[in-house]
Amino acid sequence: MLKRITQLYDLLLKACVVLAGLLITIGIVLVIVDVMMRATGFKPPGFTVAFVEYILLYFVLLAAPYLVREKGHVFTDMAVGRLPAGPRRFIEKLVYVLCIAVSLVFAYMGAVLFEEGWRFGFVDERSVDIPYWALYVLFPLCFTMIAIEFARYLFGADSMYAREQSLESM
Repeated sequence: MLKRITQLYDLLLKACVVLAGLLITIGIVLVIVDVMMRATGFKPPGFTVAFVEYILLYFVLLAAPYLVREKGHVFTDMAVGRLPAGPRRFIEKLVYVLCIAVSLVFAYMGAVLFEEGWRFGFVDERSVDIPYWALYVLFPLCFTMIAIEFARYLFGADSMYAREQSLESM
């Protein structure tokens, strides 16, 4: 049963990354079309800027859990990497717990804001009106997945600080 859940979760993680790639591609195409239309004297669609802003938000949210898993996110390990093994492991675990806590707070608050936006029908007024809940629709899922990825480090054998290549050789 646990293996099946893990497989489904991994499939969801990969689907999020594929969707992030698709969205950023659409965003790039929208910007290119907008610039070309302006350059040729045509009036571009009014929704381009608002849609690209949402695409950038969704791209970051959807890609973040995968980046945590693959150690592709940005973090500083100058001090932690130079500590002796015992204190380093303690600091690592503390960092994981803090990251999990922060991620779950964002997931919860995103769910609250999504629900309020949905219930009250708030609108995000930009060049086009977009439902306010659309800003927060991915927060619960993506930040929960980020928390899961940090929990994998907390309870697993792998370390976020273990890299294939040392920093000095990069």
